[in-house]
Formats: sequence, C-alpha cells, structure tokens
Amino acid sequence: VCSMGNSTSQLYSALTKTLSSSAVSQHQDCLEQPDSARLDPIDPKDLLEECQMVLQKRPPRFQRNFVDLKNTASNHRPIRVMQWNILAQALGEGKDNFVQCPMEALKWEERKCLILEEILAYKPDILCLQEVDHYFDTFEPLLSRLGYQCTFFPKPWSPCLDVEQNNGPDGCALFFNKDRFELINSANIRLTAMKLKTNQVAIAQTLKCNETGRLFCIAVTHLKARTGWERFRSAQGCDLLQNLKSITQGAKIPLIICGDFNAEPTEEVYKEFSNSSLNLNSAYKLLSPDGQSEPPYTTWKIRPSGECRHTLDYIWYSQHALIVNSALGLLTEEQIGPNRLPSFNYPSDHLSLVCDFSFNQDPDRLL
Repeated sequence: VCSMGNSTSQLYSALTKTLSSSAVSQHQDCLEQPDSARLDPIDPKDLLEECQMVLQKRPPRFQRNFVDLKNTASNHRPIRVMQWNILAQALGEGKDNFVQCPMEALKWEERKCLILEEILAYKPDILCLQEVDHYFDTFEPLLSRLGYQCTFFPKPWSPCLDVEQNNGPDGCALFFNKDRFELINSANIRLTAMKLKTNQVAIAQTLKCNETGRLFCIAVTHLKARTGWERFRSAQGCDLLQNLKSITQGAKIPLIICGDFNAEPTEEVYKEFSNSSLNLNSAYKLLSPDGQSEPPYTTWKIRPSGECRHTLDYIWYSQHALIVNSALGLLTEEQIGPNRLPSFNYPSDHLSLVCDFSFNQDPDRLL
C-alpha cells in the first residue's frame, strides 16, 4: 500500500486530476480498459481521509442505516451491491437546471469526493453506476487501485457531448471486487426499441463467487428519460430482458439487475420486470410494511418546471435463488432539506441503493 504523505502525494494527484477538454476526443470510443495494474494499491481508509480533507468546509455526510430483512443465517459472507445514478458532471453543470442548488455545490473537485466518500462508506462488493462521465480520469484509476475490476460502456450519443467543456460521454459503469469474484463472461448491450438501436446501454457480467463457487449475473442499465417515452422504455426493457434470458440460460444463473429505469412502478416496463419469466423481485419493496410497495422516492429535485419527486431506481434480483439480507434505508425528507438534491450535503439528484444478498441454499424449492 502506498504511503499517502501530504497533499502532494501520488493519490492526491490522482484525486485532483481532471482531463482537459482537448483529451475528450481520444476517450469517446475507447472501451478498452486502461492499464492501471502498474499503479500501487490504495488503502481505502487513506483515500477516505483524502476525500474528507477536500470536504472540510462542507457539512458532514448524511447517516443512513441498514434495515435487516432476514434473520436466517447464511453459510457465506453476503454480497453487497450498490446502485447509483451519480449525476453526470456535464449535465449537472450544464443541462439539468437544479434551480435551488448553488453552482458551488456542483464543483467537480469537491463533488467527486462526496461520491467517493459514499462508495467508501458502504464498501460494496459490486458497484453499478449510471451517468458516469469521469470514468477514465477518476473512477477507473482510483477504484482499480482499491481492488475492483472496472468496465465502462458509454452512450453512443451522450447528451454530455453537447455541453461546452465536457469530459466525454456519460455511460454505465460496473465494478466488482476481484478478490471475491472471477469474471466468466461480459457483454456490452446497446438496447433496441422497435428493432431500432437506441442511445441507452447496459452491461451484463457473469461472475463466479470464489467463496461458494456459485455463478450469478450482474447487470447495470439506464433507460430513456422523460415523460412521453413510456412505450420506448417498455421496448428497451423487453430487449434487456431477452438478452438477460439468454445470458442466464433462462434463469438457471441467478440474476441481479441495477438501474435507473426512469420509470415509476405504474409504468409498463416495471410490470414487465415484475412479471418476467426470470422470476424477479424488486429488493427495495422489502422495506415496506407489506413487502409489496416501492419507496416513495429515489430521486428528489427542483427544476424550473417545479418539484420532481419520483421512484425511478431499482435493484431487481432472482427471488428463487437469492435472499436479500438487508437494505440501506433512504434519506428522510428532513435530511434532504427544502432545497432537495443535489446539495452541499449530497452529490447527486438520485439516492444510492445498497443491498446485501446471499444465495438461497435450496433454490429449487421455490421455483
């Protein structure tokens, strides 16, 4: 583990480095993984300290608690999965119009430390992110040195590229702990709708759990946004489900799907996932008293058109093969505050979702 030293350390340099706009073009079509193997590992505690130094003038991060959902003991360590739309920097500064959020709160040099602080606080084994437009200069260099294997798939026509001084396209990114899992197969999926290729993407990876020897598939996606595109999202969801049926051999391989679906539970695409032959359930429903209702919100912001409070983000899982041991509670309205998200306290307009999963010891019984 490299020594942190003072603020001129190698790690601090990585933390404060930002690609210049002239470097954008060389990253637009680059899907190959940068070679970070030559870089020294990072102690997560040291990185957290560096982030907290940068964030000294900001209020402390919100405290959220895990809710235990199963009392049954597992014979293996749970797999912690984190889902988060982190808000693309170019969109936050240039297109999203968060009218109650000061521009100072969106400064990348500090906001990226808030994002990293959130990730380091929960220590996910698998991290699924959307709206990543600082993959090559921030997330891949740092997370690879924390022991994650990293994959990025940008949108073909990312709206970030329309923003002056952008940092390249945004897309989906998937990170998994190399000590816990072995990559068996990886697929970058460009979603289709009505047989037409769209601007939305997904990553699906089949992993082997080193502790149990069990295979499972983890997928991350970000469906089309905005009202009026419900049928389009439905078609994208059908395409993703068809791809995942093939990858999981018709649900023989357990599946976890993380994403910003841009769809409320009343939408058709939500119903498609609920009723899929893959036997999926939405993990965050389990936080409700009856286990049947989604949270009241996963995103809460104020735009020129008014206040937007929606449930759009989900962690779906194979309910015959996987058990949700616990889930991270959401921020309360009081914590979020009257100006909503993002803010000096919280870096994104979407809340992170975190669940601990274990393998069902008798999956055939519930088929």
